Amino acid sequence: MISSRCIGTSGVPPLAHLEATDVQKLDFDILVIGGGINGAGIARDAAGRGYSVLLCEKDDLAQHTSSASTKLIHGGLRYLEYYEFGLVRKALQEREVLLRSAPHIMWPLRFVMPHNRAMRPALLIRAGLFLYDHLARREILRGSRTINLHRHPAGSPLKPSFGRGFVYSDGWVQDARLVALCAMDAAEHGAAVHTRTRCIAATREATGWLVTLQATTGQTWQVRARSLVNAAGPWVGEVLGTVTQRNAARRVRLVKGSHIIVPRLYDHHYAYIFQNPDKRIIFAIPFEQDFTLIGTTDIEYTGDPGLVRADEDEINYLCDMASSYFRHRIKPADVVWHYSGVRPLLDDESSNASSVTRDYALECDTDGAPLLSVFGGKITTFRKLAEEAVDRLQSLLGGGQPAWTAQAVLPGGDIPGADYDAFCQHIQTRHPWLDPVLTHRYTRAYGTRCERILAGCHAMADLGEEILPGLYEAEARYLVDNEWARTAADMLWRRSKLGLKALKDGEQRLSDWLDKHQGHHSSPDAA
Repeated sequence: MISSRCIGTSGVPPLAHLEATDVQKLDFDILVIGGGINGAGIARDAAGRGYSVLLCEKDDLAQHTSSASTKLIHGGLRYLEYYEFGLVRKALQEREVLLRSAPHIMWPLRFVMPHNRAMRPALLIRAGLFLYDHLARREILRGSRTINLHRHPAGSPLKPSFGRGFVYSDGWVQDARLVALCAMDAAEHGAAVHTRTRCIAATREATGWLVTLQATTGQTWQVRARSLVNAAGPWVGEVLGTVTQRNAARRVRLVKGSHIIVPRLYDHHYAYIFQNPDKRIIFAIPFEQDFTLIGTTDIEYTGDPGLVRADEDEINYLCDMASSYFRHRIKPADVVWHYSGVRPLLDDESSNASSVTRDYALECDTDGAPLLSVFGGKITTFRKLAEEAVDRLQSLLGGGQPAWTAQAVLPGGDIPGADYDAFCQHIQTRHPWLDPVLTHRYTRAYGTRCERILAGCHAMADLGEEILPGLYEAEARYLVDNEWARTAADMLWRRSKLGLKALKDGEQRLSDWLDKHQGHHSSPDAA
């Protein structure tokens, strides 16, 4: 069982790394390597079933792949073209489960596909959308329909040559916040969550694993676990080979996906899906009120996943493809930010990166203490993947409670009736002194947990120092105390996207505040 020394007074682990003397005698049922969406989801599910869990992540939560997605909760319309009906159906079933679990960070989004006769016949698109509408039950999301782009508001920013379009529904998610909320839920169910903590060795013993962990200071300590979960994403093979000294029957195929952010291209709330001559599709999506997100690319990648960056060719490609649809010409000079991530896709030996499956596989080595490794997956199916993973472990470990996450809400997601708009208005009425821009951002980011930031505040001055425009001390302290935020980059690019509007010296100013008030070291990454 977990020692009370691992849990802070708020129910989450203290943010300072524990001393070796505090943890060396601790035993866990499950140790999870990897603080991306799959690792956080598995830790959450397992802790909620009553298992003692430790989650370790070598960097920040969602620092890599899980904060570099297109940020969609979707079935994957284009995967129907590759006959991935099982994957699409599984993802479509999960959309509404997830939307109900966190209506503050996930919400429905309507997508417009302008019909390009040179790409796919209209009949084929209609057939695909019919399947998309009916492969899984829908209660929240509306069905598809055909529109006249010369009359519909979504047609106004497009070139006049596009007269016909199709509209369908999917969902949007603040991806990095989803990971943080899963980690919070895991911690509130008793898990120990340690970021900036690398697993450097794991040795199988008679009844479990002896695991060596290392802090960024170089300090090491050991813990024991009855089972080990390798959810290291792009590093899953490296963990198997160098940490556990095991071989895998499967492998991942690293595919680089890059996105660009440009100033807002249109005023309405629709997103776009564009077909391109190379058979790829890209999205153009409203982003953070004042911007448009465009992506993604699909390129084979062989470098260090931690050093991935969008290159000039990718930026040009995204600008050119979007410009072939929009009236407004998008140029690389318009790009205010770009990000890139490596998707660890399950290698199915497809001939090109775009057609590699987005499904997942769980490999469980039971030659002694269980070792479960996760290959592939996508953000939409993370909850189902986690449930299946813990089911597998439960059959081996025994005990534990039944699966529970399908009906559960994530921290802050207990919004009455899942009506975000009414909730936002309620918070504004309760706190009339609060700047409406902050009300919207706080309710979107934190849901009902925003009341913890606002507790005891009766005027803007009560939020404390305005460290950066829109970032007050009360929020910064909440992120440090509750969400494992250690650096300026954690706050500006993963817990929020305030980095898009920060002043040139904003990251340094926030780093200085952290050093002064929290004693945490900052790093320059903005992944």
